[in-house]
Formats: sequence, structure tokens, C-alpha cells
Amino acid sequence: MAAIGDDLVWMSGNEAIALAAYEAGVKVASGYPGTPSTEILENLSTYEGVYTEWAPNEKVALEVALGASFAGVRALATMKHVGLNVAADPLFTASYTGVRGGLVIIVADDPEMHSSQNEQDSRNYAFAAKLPMFEPSDPSEVGALLKEAFALSEEFDTPVLFRTTTRVAHVKSVVKKGEKIDSPVTPGIEKMPAKFVMLPANARVRRVAVGERMVKLKALAETAAFNRVEPGTGQRGFITSGVSYLYVKEVFPEARVLKLGMCWPLPEGKIRAFAGEVDELIVVEELDPFLELHIKAMGIACHGKDLIPDQGELNPAIVRKSLDPASMAEQFSAVPLPMRPPNMCAGCPHRGIFYNLSRLKVFVSGDIGCYTLGFLPPLSAMDSCVCMGASVGIAHGMTKALGAEAKGKIVSVIGDSTFIHTGLSGLINTVYNGSNSLLIILDNRITAMTGQQDNPASGSNIKGEAANSIDLEALCRAVGVMQVDVVNPHDIKGCRKVLEKALERDEASVVIARAPCVLLPEMKKAQHIPYSTRLADCTGCMACIRLGCPAISWNPLTPEEAVASGYKEKQKGFALINEVQCNGCGQCQALCKFDAIVRQEAE
Repeated sequence: MAAIGDDLVWMSGNEAIALAAYEAGVKVASGYPGTPSTEILENLSTYEGVYTEWAPNEKVALEVALGASFAGVRALATMKHVGLNVAADPLFTASYTGVRGGLVIIVADDPEMHSSQNEQDSRNYAFAAKLPMFEPSDPSEVGALLKEAFALSEEFDTPVLFRTTTRVAHVKSVVKKGEKIDSPVTPGIEKMPAKFVMLPANARVRRVAVGERMVKLKALAETAAFNRVEPGTGQRGFITSGVSYLYVKEVFPEARVLKLGMCWPLPEGKIRAFAGEVDELIVVEELDPFLELHIKAMGIACHGKDLIPDQGELNPAIVRKSLDPASMAEQFSAVPLPMRPPNMCAGCPHRGIFYNLSRLKVFVSGDIGCYTLGFLPPLSAMDSCVCMGASVGIAHGMTKALGAEAKGKIVSVIGDSTFIHTGLSGLINTVYNGSNSLLIILDNRITAMTGQQDNPASGSNIKGEAANSIDLEALCRAVGVMQVDVVNPHDIKGCRKVLEKALERDEASVVIARAPCVLLPEMKKAQHIPYSTRLADCTGCMACIRLGCPAISWNPLTPEEAVASGYKEKQKGFALINEVQCNGCGQCQALCKFDAIVRQEAE
């Protein structure tokens, strides 16, 4: 965030959401980190007077926010699109209970899957749960829409969904600061069992209230300023929302546009009137044909996904090529660039575990985190990855399917934060139902993938204050795991012995691979003594190369170059350690049989 005037700041969409939440009088905010939503709560935690927390998962986060709403304060829950799946259980019932203090659920979709396991259009949740949903186009629009969302939540007794996408979350623009406002609701305990206790008899009554609420919201959608018609020329009209609106305005600046700031429920009357004013109606939206399908269900003819892709992100070039290809300027040819695949950091503790697993020839049921990169060569040591926490259940299911044949062949791997998120219930099931699969918990003391956020096992809360740290060994034993081993994943040889022994057991067992993430502040400050290659002793066996460490490079040699450099004629090359990148973990030295890798101080 950078100030550019008394009330103007340069902000990303996520920073703008945090500012707007503070200005809207949010008192409680809970979430789980997940790109592209993470920075919302990180920034909101810096504002005075707002309680913020990282929850173990998105379901808990929404329940916390809902509880705060029941207590009469404005509350916020934040998550990415797949997190809304986890929170769907309370979401659908919260639609029935309604609110006291305003409740907004931020959901950040990830078109193009920049950092996600699937593409998902969360607008479908608004339709299915019968909830209103707002969708800003850029950071400058966030403040007004989010404040509108909180006011609407209290006026219509409803949770409100607020959808962003990766582009809106991370792009920056000028944002105008506003006045801080307070909720008109008085905080306190107010017993309302008929409203908040969703037994069938109460739920049936509340279901009627939800239907009546949607009628009122549809009426609001017709007149509210956030759904606006922008006049233009020509007989082609566009209906759009979110970041797609910007693409339409860039490509067709003179066109007529119906911009929907609230993408559900839709203003049917306004849409009909707009469609009647143009000869051709085009719906421009990312991912699913959500607007298009509902507009066609009104009996209104329009174009949409018959012209525009329904996969990945849109951009001005795609919109132009889809709708006006004749105006496309000649495109320059792509410049060939060297491949730069994602990789675990130099010194990452996960690398040693996956190196061992690749050599144990087991099926590795993986999970969501930095360690998902263990799938990539040269480690190639992950065989499935579905969603948060699924690794444990999938391994258990495979074990039950194969019976005795599965012994020693199936391993599940999960990070400490993901284990707490949704992996624990899978372990409980594994033990309760008598599986003999092995679970490896990669405990690097942090939620690393999304940017080193704290979690219930790290010992700190969102503000960096000391907090209870879960004892993972005791927790695993408490659910019935009889054998829990703790290993240092950097000790590749010692770790392999423990894994081999664990795979021989006839009962469920857990190995906790514990070593801190190399990107933790305390690790960055530590004085790591790097390793270097003693070239005279390197035989080119490539054992260290198979770790896939980005600090180690392979330098091929022709037979002539090998002889000229003093190597054997048949030596194909040598390994070279970049001492600037090296974090001194020692994994490569453990694999070198020729003492060619040494600490700098030892030379």
C-alpha cells in the first residue's frame, strides 16, 4: 500500500478489501490462507479494533464469523474457491438462519488455476444457497461494494457472498479512503432459537423466509446503482460483471454495457429492457456461462460461450479475437524462453522425504502444499493429489481395496497445516477401521505454500503473538496410533531406515518429518554454511542431481572436454553447487559416495 494523496492510496484488490472491511466496521474476521485470498486477512490484521485469526479450515472460519454475527457485530470470513467447498455445510444453513450483525464471505476464484487444483465458478454457490453475491471489477470499486454488502446483509437478514478472482485480488489501482462506519446493530446476546436452531420445524419456516428474501433482493437488483446501464453507440450490447467488464470496456469503449455489480440475483426487468434496445446481446464472463444460462432461462436470446472460451482467464486480446477478429492487429511471434518449472526451495526439508519415497517404490497419496512439487521430476514421488486432507483417506481406501497385497506399498504424505485442516479426521478413520497404511506428516512449522502463515502447530497467531502449539505426536497417539516416529528429513539415510521399518508394520503408523521451512525469518537470519563441489573428486555419478535441488546444476561434458578438464573420457559431466543458493541442509553430501561435496569451511 502506498499513499498518493490525503485520501488516495495505491492498493491491490486484497488490500482494498481489508481497508473496506475496516471502514465498514468489521469486528471479527476469520479465514484460512489460500491464494488468491491470503493477503486480505494478513492486511486486516494490521488494523486496530478488528479481531483477526487464522482458523484450522474454512468451515471453522465461517462458523466463527457466523457466531460473531449472531452476537450482533459485523463479521468477515475469507477463503479461496476450493475453501468454499469446505465451508459449504455452514454456508447453506446460514442462508436459513440469517444474521444479526452483517456477515460477508469473501471467496476468491482462480481462473487459469495459477495456484489451484481446479477451476471453479463460485457464483454457482450463490444460486444454490439462495444468497446474494457481489463482484467488483477492480480495487477502486471494492470499498463501495463491500460496504453495500454489509448494509444489505443486515437489511435483508442474509449472509452475503463477495466474489473476486486472481486478477482483481492482485492487480493494483488507486483506491479512495472512506469514513469508518459502525453497524446499526447493538452487540450482545439475544436468544432467538426459532431463527438460529435449525431443527426441521424451524428450518421449514426459515425456508419460506429465504424465498421471500429473494423476492425482495430481486426488486433491489432492478433499482440499485451497482447494476448500471452505460450508454453507448451501435446495436451490440454487452452484459458483464467482475474483471470481464474491464476487458469489454478496453476492447469496445463505445459499446452499450449493462454492468452487474451484484451478479446474483439478477435484475430480470433491467436485463429485458437492455436486451430490447440492442440487436445483438453478448454476455462476457469468465469460466461458467452463469449469467448466460440464467438470461437464456428468461427467454432472452444472447451470445456467450458459443463465442468466448469457458476455460481459463479472459483478457482483452481473447475478447477481441472472440468477438471482433478482423480488428486484431498482427501478433508478434512468441519468444522462445528456457523452461522454468516450479521447484522446492534449496534446502527444503521435504526433498529428502520424497527422495526416499521415490526409491522405496511405494504408491504416494499426496496432498496440497509445497510438497505437491514432489510430483515433478527428478523426484517423481507423488501418485495422487485431490484436495486438502484427501491423502489419508485415499491411502486408507486403497489399503482396504487391496487387502494383504497393499502391505508396505502405500504411503500418504501431508503437511502440518493441511493435517490440522482436514487430515486428522482421515487418520481417525484409518485407525478406527484398522488400516495398516503409513502417514508421513511433513512438519515444517508453518503454512509455507501460501506465504508462511502461522497455524495451530506453529506456536504463533496471525499477529505473531505466542499461541498454543499442537503436539502432533501426542495428537496422533490420542487417536490411537501406537507407533509415532519423529525424523529429521535432512538425514536421508537415517530417515530411510525409519520408513522401511514403518512400512513393515501391520497397523497404522505415523512418521513426523520435522525440520523448519528454509524461508522462515529465523532460518533466513541463520548463518548457513553452504556446501561446494570439490571438482577433482566428482565422478559425475549424478546422485546429488537426482535430488532436484535448484542449487545444484549439471554441467555436461563431451569426451574431449572431459579429458581436457582432467576427468575420465567416459565421464558425462560434473555437478556444481551454487554456493549463494545453497542453504547448507547437507542432503547432497549424504548421497555423495566420493567425498566430492564438502562444507566451505572444510576446504
